[in-house]
Amino acid sequence: MTSNAPSPQDSGSSNLPPAPNFGGVPNGYPQNGAPHGYPENGAPGMPPVPPVTTGKKKGLIAAGCGCIVLFLIVVGGCSAIVFSGGDDPTSAETSAAEPAEADPVEAEEADAPAEEAATDDVVEEEPAVEEEPAAEQPAAEEAPAEKESTQEEAPAGDDVPAEHTSALNSAQSYSDLLHMSKQGLFDQLTSEYVDQFSDEAAQYAVDNVDADWNANALASAESYSETMHMSKAGIYDQLTSEYGEQFLAEEAQYAIDTIEADWNDNALQSARSYRDSMDMSPEAIRDQLTSEYGEQFTQEQADYAVEHLDD
Repeated sequence: MTSNAPSPQDSGSSNLPPAPNFGGVPNGYPQNGAPHGYPENGAPGMPPVPPVTTGKKKGLIAAGCGCIVLFLIVVGGCSAIVFSGGDDPTSAETSAAEPAEADPVEAEEADAPAEEAATDDVVEEEPAVEEEPAAEQPAAEEAPAEKESTQEEAPAGDDVPAEHTSALNSAQSYSDLLHMSKQGLFDQLTSEYVDQFSDEAAQYAVDNVDADWNANALASAESYSETMHMSKAGIYDQLTSEYGEQFLAEEAQYAIDTIEADWNDNALQSARSYRDSMDMSPEAIRDQLTSEYGEQFTQEQADYAVEHLDD
C-alpha cells in the first residue's frame, strides 16, 4: 500500500515542525519585536515575547541616576557651608585668614626680595670701601720719586766710590783747561776712546764739578775768534752744534753778546788765509766769507776784507 505522507527525512516538506531555538527569539519572529501581522503579545497560542533591551539604554539610565545623586550631594554641601557661615562669623574670618598663614613657602618667597635688596645694598657699598686705598696711592707713588731725588744727590764724604772721585777730577780739569760744556764733559768722560767712565760716575762728575757754563762758553768763543778768526754767527753755531761744543742756546748767546772781537779784522784774516792757502780770487773769497755754508760774515765785513787784502 502506497503512502503519500512525506518522509521524515524529506527536508523540503513544509509540514515539519520548526527546529528548536534555544535561548533566542522564536523562529519567524523579528529580532526586535513581534512577527509581522501579530500583536506584541505574540500569535494565538504562543507565549508573549518580551521586548529586547540594549546595553546603551541601561547605561543612559545609570548615568542619569548618578548625575541626580551628585547634584543632591553638591546642594547638600553648599547648604551646610551657608548654615555654618551664618551661625559663626568668626569662623569665616578665621577660615579666610588661614590659607595665608598655612603656606610657609609663600612667606619665604615674600621675604626673599627683601633679603636680595639687602644683599644688593651691601654689594653697592663695597666700591666705596675699596676707594680709600686709591686715595692713598699718590702718596705711595711719591715715595719712589723722593728716593730717586735722594739717590741723585752726591754721596758725601767717604761714601763716594773711587770711580766717582776720579771722574770728578777729570771733569774739573777739562772744564778749567778746555772750557767745555756740561754735555761735552759727559761725552768726554764716557767715550770709549778716551776716559771710559761709567754713566753713573760721569753724571756724578758733571753734577758736582765747579764750573760756570756761561764763562766756559765765553772762553770757547774767544778761542775760536782768536785762533780761527771766525764770524759771530759761525761761533754761535760752533758753540751749540751737537758735533761741536754742545753748549745750551742761552749759554752760547751770552758768549757772543759778551765777547770783545773785531769782526772786520776776523773777516780780513780769513780772506788772506783763503788767498794764500787756496789761491782763490777776490770774488770767490767774498762769496766764501758770506756763504751760509762758509764763514757767515756779513756783507759789509766781507767787502772790508776784500778791499784790504793787499794791505
